[in-house]
Amino acid sequence: MLQFRFAAHSETGRVRTNNEDAGFAGPYLLCVADGVGGAEAGEVASATTTYVVSARALAHPGHEPARLLGAAAREAHAQLAAGIAADPRRTGMATTLTAVLTDGIHTALAHVGDSRAYLLRDGELSQLSHDQTLVQAMVDGGRLTPAEAAASPYRNVVLQAVDGEHVPDPDVILLDLRPGDRLLLCSDGISDVLSPAAIGRTLGLPGPSSAVDRLVLDALDGGSRDNVTAIVADVVDAPAIAANGLVLGAGFDLANVVDPAAVRPLRSA
Repeated sequence: MLQFRFAAHSETGRVRTNNEDAGFAGPYLLCVADGVGGAEAGEVASATTTYVVSARALAHPGHEPARLLGAAAREAHAQLAAGIAADPRRTGMATTLTAVLTDGIHTALAHVGDSRAYLLRDGELSQLSHDQTLVQAMVDGGRLTPAEAAASPYRNVVLQAVDGEHVPDPDVILLDLRPGDRLLLCSDGISDVLSPAAIGRTLGLPGPSSAVDRLVLDALDGGSRDNVTAIVADVVDAPAIAANGLVLGAGFDLANVVDPAAVRPLRSA
């Protein structure tokens, strides 16, 4: 069965005073969420979304990954809406979401916003996610070059997010992973600073721990002004295991989760 052998690291960074990134890494689920743009309670949005996605994955092992991730994104939206209703000061909170889930045979990526997922296979790096941002839409429409987009002051304007106002419609992609692949999920604290070539070189380091530590350090040394979160995972074929995972960033504090008790098992994912 396909599984992930992972290392993960989240840093507040050298400029921000709080970490609005959250994440989860386990043998079957990898997830990064980035509270959008310093909006009110961005850490609540990212921690709640990560909590819902990871709780769903842990409660429903073996369920179809694409359906489960879609259902979890919608439930995260409902939780954020409830959180705003309970405390209007949270109005405007939102988060990106990039998650990869496998049932051991099938694997899906769900993506909202501009956190990223990359694949390193046989030394070649490819970006699995597609940024849902204003500048990426302009690149897709031929109005900006990738180089112009990377330097644009509007590069962090996201067109979709998980929030309390709109039901999210994640990009959901089935992935054809194989043993020996290496994945990177990261917040834009890394991808805004490090080039694809630099990311590819670092991902080629011998183990996930070395790669993830170097990616975070290189982003900070490269001048990242944001929170920095990375998960590096090797895809392996191994017997099924029962395991929890590693919680990252704002997700580590349950006080950031709108209502942990409200996240109950779904009758159908």
